[in-house]
Order: sequence, then C-alpha cells, then structure tokens
Amino acid sequence: MERLQKVIAHAGIASRRKAEQLITDGKVSVNGKIIRELGTKVDPNKDDIRVNGEQIFIDDEKIVILFNKPERVITSMDDPHGRRKVIDFIDITERVYPVGRLDYDTEGLLLLTNDGELAHRLMHPKYEIDKTYEVTVEGIPNEKALSELRHGIKLEDGITSPAQVKLIKKLGRQAKIIITIHEGKKRQIRRMFEAINHPVVKLKRIKYGFLTLDGVQRGKYRILSNTEVCKLKEIVKLKC
Repeated sequence: MERLQKVIAHAGIASRRKAEQLITDGKVSVNGKIIRELGTKVDPNKDDIRVNGEQIFIDDEKIVILFNKPERVITSMDDPHGRRKVIDFIDITERVYPVGRLDYDTEGLLLLTNDGELAHRLMHPKYEIDKTYEVTVEGIPNEKALSELRHGIKLEDGITSPAQVKLIKKLGRQAKIIITIHEGKKRQIRRMFEAINHPVVKLKRIKYGFLTLDGVQRGKYRILSNTEVCKLKEIVKLKC
C-alpha cells in the first residue's frame, strides 16, 4: 500500500505537491469515492484511481525528454485560446509533463517527464539546480547594475539569490548577457532586468544543470540517456 499522492506523482500526472492539491480540491477518487484526506493508502495495482474522472495507470517505463521550446508556445497542457502547446511537438506514446515552465515568449531548454517524483525534486528549491539563460536587453547595463544582479535584486516577492552574470556582447543600443540562477520565481529573469531598468527583449534558456541544447534544433527534442537520467537523479538524491 502506498500514499495516494505518491501514486499520482509516480504515474506522472503531477508533482507530489500538485497531487496533494488535487486531492484536497476533491479531484481524485478511489473506487468511485472522492478522497480529500492526504496520506490515504491505496494499492495502485488493485484500486481504481481517477484524477478528474480519468483513470491513472502506473507506467514503470520512465523517460525524460529535453525539448528546445520555440517562442510563442505555452508550457501548459491545455489552452482555451488555442495557442500552440509544448506537448504538440512531442510525438511519443508516453504521457509526459513539463518540469517547471518557460513563459510564452521565452524559448530554450525545457525538460518533460512521466516521472512525477523526479519532476517534483528537480523543481524543489533546496536542490539549487543551476539554470542558465541568454538574455538580450534594452540598453547597456553598467557594472553597478550587473553587480546588483550578482548580489541579489529586491523583487515584490523577496530578494533574489546571488546570480552569475556576464555581459558578452554589445548590440548597438542593446546588450547580450549570460545569467545563471538556481531559483524559479515567476518571470524572475524578466523582473530582475526590469528592476535595473533594462527590459528583456529576448530570453532563451540554454542550460539546465549539466544539460545543454547541443544538437537539438528549435522545436525538436531528444530522449535523455539512462546515464543522463541517473546523473539528474543523483543531483536530487534519488536512487538510479
């Protein structure tokens, strides 16, 4: 017997935290009965477990996909406005979900997986996984502004952790900057540069931990090797 939220996460439906929210919101049923109590024990091999009315199954074949997301594509699984979704680009039989998100106007490296526990840990702030972005901004930030980014910027939801920042190219009245952070606040990079009065023109995630976009064209993806998945699991203290 296993905890219900763990089974939902293991099925790749959601992270464990999101699974707990689904349960308390009354979105989960077991053998026809709505369950709202966290910690409820179930047998995934015998019980009829449903999320939003759809039965879930445990798939032991876990995969992780590295996708090079184009701009103007949403990370959400559904969109009432009919915009292109990340999942529209993924042609596999397994049902995978994004690990975190990239904004509609942001491009670059995005992981997707059907391993809910791995996804949950990759998104957990305590593991401090570095994420590197290539940013084009309006104007040329001076050293004082760059130093503010490096030491932490005060945003409405708190002060950001120190970042690695390097100005790599001046483009007339714009600048290209490489910045590495390990947090995941909403629209964090854009808000950081707005705070120093250099709005973002273009934003691309180019690295996630040790993973890069090498060999993956925009709008394309590749499935991570077992070695790469094991390395990710080691980072977040999971057994391979």
